[in-house]
Amino acid sequence: MSTPLLEQVNAALATVNDPEIKRPITELGMVDSVVIDDGGLVHVTVLLTVAGCPLKDTITRDVTGAVGKVPGVTGVDLQLGVMTAEQRAGLKETLSGGQAQREIPFAQPGNLTKVFAIASGKGGVGKSSVTVNLALAMAKQGLRVGIVDADIYGHSVPAMLGVADHRPTQVDDLIMPVPTPSGVSVISIGMLKPRRDQVVAWRGPMLDRALVQMLADVYWGDLDVLLLDLPPGTGDVAISLGQHLPGAEVVVVTTPQEAAAEVAERAGTMASMMHQRVVGVVENMSFLPCPHCAETGTEHKLEIFGSGGGDRVADTLSTRFGYDVPVIGRIPIDVSLREGGDAGKPIVDSDPTAPGALELTSIAEKLSGRGRGLAGMQLGLTPTSKF
Repeated sequence: MSTPLLEQVNAALATVNDPEIKRPITELGMVDSVVIDDGGLVHVTVLLTVAGCPLKDTITRDVTGAVGKVPGVTGVDLQLGVMTAEQRAGLKETLSGGQAQREIPFAQPGNLTKVFAIASGKGGVGKSSVTVNLALAMAKQGLRVGIVDADIYGHSVPAMLGVADHRPTQVDDLIMPVPTPSGVSVISIGMLKPRRDQVVAWRGPMLDRALVQMLADVYWGDLDVLLLDLPPGTGDVAISLGQHLPGAEVVVVTTPQEAAAEVAERAGTMASMMHQRVVGVVENMSFLPCPHCAETGTEHKLEIFGSGGGDRVADTLSTRFGYDVPVIGRIPIDVSLREGGDAGKPIVDSDPTAPGALELTSIAEKLSGRGRGLAGMQLGLTPTSKF
């Protein structure tokens, strides 16, 4: 029989979200039983999706905290159980919307998630650092953000986010992305390997399947923004992305030097060939603020890697495509940026007032504030007759 106190406890439980799925545990069928004794002690049984749930401590803390705040509750006795195979199948059906086969949600008509692919012509230009910091900067704006580490061979995003040794929870064949303290969810091929040091040696079809798995077999929920950290160059993954997500928009990362700019132009051209719009160029390692001049209050930029690379890429792609491809940011060389990536604490979190963090935050604001223009995008129209 329902009582006012029981109703309040159930309402409190409905405010607790599963930390991986980010939906109320009551909605997911995780609350197995609630019993309140005469003294106000609440006995709650919560079912974990799998026995080794990596975030069971978080669930314990959140449930105990939410129920303990209800007036009239004198204590919380929380027991953790595990879903049966039938219950997990029901959860999977709930998450997949009853679809028998998973589809890439970001490719479906009406999907409102902005998808940005971060590309570069060559490695070593800081593409992954840019991706991770843009994601965290967008999350600070209140957006729900996910990252797909699609750099199959050089997957470094998990380490940069401090979750290199984490493994995703799997509900049957549905995978939960790994949450991070910043609120950004991430999935990487590095998280799906048996061992962190195992080498990935795949060719075309396997690379395509890996990309599809990270997009379709992962429960992303309702994201505002999805960022994909692409491998450098114009290989299989870039082609697969164009085929599976033709509506994705591309950000090209380069450094000022000519060698990097030339190959960055190819990466942008590949995106256009796949009917994706290139929305901007980011020039990383743009300059080094002179530390001696800073002490005297003057500004002097040391252009260690030369200058003009970002402008060259932007001008070439604008001319080639027939629409404006601007330089949307010039990130200075910043020791904090490198240190944050090595320590798993990106600079926009660890040192938000640093010059590099401020520039990355500005780039994130430009991208998240963009509308959905049609210029340069595939409309999916096929002529039915010749004139």
